[in-house]
Amino acid sequence: MSFARSLSPLVDFVFPPRCPLCGEGIAAQAGLCVACWSELVIPGKPACKACARPFAGVMDAGSQCGACLAEPPSHDGIAAATIYNEPSRKLVLAFKHGGRIAMAPMMARLIAAQLDGVDAGWLIVPVPLHRWRLWQRGFNQAAVLAGELAKLTGAQLCVDALERRKATPMLGGLGARERDRMLAGAIAVRPDRSALLAGKNVLLVDDVLTSGATSNACIAALKRAGADRVVIGCFARVLDEAFDMA
Repeated sequence: MSFARSLSPLVDFVFPPRCPLCGEGIAAQAGLCVACWSELVIPGKPACKACARPFAGVMDAGSQCGACLAEPPSHDGIAAATIYNEPSRKLVLAFKHGGRIAMAPMMARLIAAQLDGVDAGWLIVPVPLHRWRLWQRGFNQAAVLAGELAKLTGAQLCVDALERRKATPMLGGLGARERDRMLAGAIAVRPDRSALLAGKNVLLVDDVLTSGATSNACIAALKRAGADRVVIGCFARVLDEAFDMA
């Protein structure tokens, strides 16, 4: 038994486990109550072969969504634990801005449940934060999730494979061209990590996948460095049209 596990009864006595969404008493520190679990939207099947976007009706195996047919994605798949809704938003905010790092193992387990074939031969890389934002927040939430996923899959973790060379503003509300302009030259592979990436399958980890602009910049940098495949792993995926498919 680990030291941390041996202390868990004492921790639970001093700080009784409560659901981070509603405050209801629960059995363990890293979890949700039954009611809040039921409010999470888990991506289902059938789904797009390329990006795992859920389809509303019955589709043939191997079908692709209209977005992927119109513009083939740069990634090699998306493994999203949840579809972004109000409960998942609250979890992300508590984790990222509320310092609830203890939720990371639970969030990582949900991401891992959507992964296919990620094993010890893979490399896990988090989306980087600029040093000023890292200093303000105190931790990179993507790196914390990446570390937990490395434990679950046995894949090699490289937290500093990518670096954000310039600070960028929040991208919400910007058009695709403006996002691309903001991110131009912002993300690159560290020169001393290029050899590690050559020929590798990479799991790129982030907490939330929104427009994909940041992940696309990361993927471009990783593939320029020689990465073979890059799959995105995230806790919540912004996909409004899928809310009614659960």
